[in-house]
Amino acid sequence: MKIKARLFTSGFIHVLAGVVALLWLFPYAWMTLTSFKSFDEIIQRPTALLPGSPNLSAYREVFSQVPVGRYMLITLWVATAIALIQIALALPAGYALAKLRFRGNGLAFGLVLACLLIPTQMTFVPIFLMFSKLRLVNSLTSLILPFGASALGTFMVRQALLSVPDEVIEAARLDGASEFTIVYRVLAPMLKPTLIAIFLVSFVFHYNDYFWPLVMTTDDSVRTLPLGIALLREPGTGVRWDVVMAGNVILSLPMIALFSVSQRYLILGLTKR
Repeated sequence: MKIKARLFTSGFIHVLAGVVALLWLFPYAWMTLTSFKSFDEIIQRPTALLPGSPNLSAYREVFSQVPVGRYMLITLWVATAIALIQIALALPAGYALAKLRFRGNGLAFGLVLACLLIPTQMTFVPIFLMFSKLRLVNSLTSLILPFGASALGTFMVRQALLSVPDEVIEAARLDGASEFTIVYRVLAPMLKPTLIAIFLVSFVFHYNDYFWPLVMTTDDSVRTLPLGIALLREPGTGVRWDVVMAGNVILSLPMIALFSVSQRYLILGLTKR
């Protein structure tokens, strides 16, 4: 009876997980299928799931209105640079909070946690004014530098390092390793799942960021793809939903590819403590 009960419970959980997964996937499936419809078909049959006569006209329209290649390269560069800088700074910061004993350690960690509660929208005015005075608005620097330090990344590194025995660090010091070597050459390889998780979380957030590029750019010289897709419009007729959906499908493709090859590292990094 217990075996049957376990099998039933396991089967029920799998079925429930499948249903939830389908609910999560449905909006993306709807977006993808809508991108293959014509604008007239969307207007005439707005609730139809499958396109009557699939076509690629919306995708051709996206590439004719938006320099997708250049926007994509800028977006990938910005998101990658931010993620790598955050990892480079989170490693020593998390190491100091987890393994070094100094006055104010608890206060410093409390400030890191407090930073997690502050949304970007609350700080953009002073940051914008500072970059404006430095004449760095509408530059890659203004898109990357404000996010170089990550409270979430510091927190994750600190939590992961709590499970690393102090003997590992002491052994490295006895071998003559500097603090720099300990952090980046001894501990960093041990934190690979956590660092990959930090990279993925940061990359996804800044790849999809719309608000900050909108604030910090004034023309399309450093415009990112999410902003370019959001500005897709048909002059005089309002939103062309087929074009907008096609643009968002293009925007989502790098994220799907990234998660398909690294999802297990994300799960390990977020659950391993």
